[in-house]
Amino acid sequence: MMLSIVVPCYNEEAVLGELHRRLISVVDQVSGSDCEIVYVDDGSDDQTASMLRQLQSDEPRVRVVSLSRNFGHQLAVTAGLEHATGDAVVIIDADLQDPPEVIPEMIARWRDGYQVVYGLRAKRAGETTFKLWTAKAFYRLINRVSEVEIPLDVGDFRLIDRQVVDVLLAMPERDRFLRGMISWVGFRQVAVIYERAARHAGVTKYPLMKMLRFAVDSVISFSFAPLRLAIWVGFAAITAAVAGIVYALIIRIYTTTWVRGWASIFTAVLFLGGVQLITLGIVGEYVGRIYAEVKLRPLYIVREKLGFDATRKPAD
Repeated sequence: MMLSIVVPCYNEEAVLGELHRRLISVVDQVSGSDCEIVYVDDGSDDQTASMLRQLQSDEPRVRVVSLSRNFGHQLAVTAGLEHATGDAVVIIDADLQDPPEVIPEMIARWRDGYQVVYGLRAKRAGETTFKLWTAKAFYRLINRVSEVEIPLDVGDFRLIDRQVVDVLLAMPERDRFLRGMISWVGFRQVAVIYERAARHAGVTKYPLMKMLRFAVDSVISFSFAPLRLAIWVGFAAITAAVAGIVYALIIRIYTTTWVRGWASIFTAVLFLGGVQLITLGIVGEYVGRIYAEVKLRPLYIVREKLGFDATRKPAD
C-alpha cells in the first residue's frame, strides 16, 4: 500500500515546521504502507518555497510541486492529486486546524472498504461567530439548491481512494469545488468526527471576499438555481408592474391632478430595468464560465518539482 498526503501551501512559513513534524510523526505510525508527502507551493511570496526545498532535501518521502503563481486553493489541491501516486490520498490544509493525528483513523475506515473518508467537524475552535454562522448557512444553502447532497460542516480534509482520484482527475472543469465533486462521483463514503483546532499560526487565506467568491463558484458549479431565480424574479416584476398599472388607474380615476406618463415610466424603469440587469448578470456568470472552459488553458503551471524520480511518474 502507498499513502500520499497532499498539502496545499500559500504563505505558510510560520506553521510549516510544526506541520511537517506532526505529519512525519503520523506517517511513521502507519504500519504496512509506504508514504509520501506532496507539498504544493501555490505561488507563496514568503519563505515557504525555500523551507519546502530544505524539507525535501532532509526527507526523501517529501515531494514538492511549486506553481508559477497563486492559482488558488482548489487548483493547488488538484495539482497535488495529479502528482500523488498513492493507493489512498489524504488532503489536508497546512494551517493545522485539521489535526494530522486523525489520518490513521481515516486509513482504518478506508481499509474497512470505504473509498471516501471525510472529516466531519464536531467543533470549530478559534473562529468568529460570523464565520461559524456563514459557514453553516453556506452548507445548508448549497444542499438546498444543488441536486447533489454535500455533507454538512465538512471541508476538504479527507482520504480518497485511488479510483476516486482518477475519476476526479478526469473531470476537467476550471472552477473546481472539490468537496462537491467528490460527493457527485459517489462511491462508498463515511465520516470521521473530529474537533477542529484554531489556526496554529499565520492568518486565514479565506477573507470575506474570497469566501463569497468560493460560495458563488460552488452554487453555480452545482446548480441551475440562479437561472431559475431569474425567471421567478421576472414573474415577480411582471406582477409588480401589473399592480403599478392598477394603482395608476385608481389614481387617474379618483385624483384631479394627473401628470401624464409618470406611472408607465415609473413602472418600466423601476421593475423591468432592474429585472433585466439581474438576469443579464446571472446569465453572464454562466457565459463567462463557458468562455473560460472553452479556452482550454491548463488548470495550473508548474515552475519546479522536487523529489520525483526520473523513472517514477505521477499518476495519469
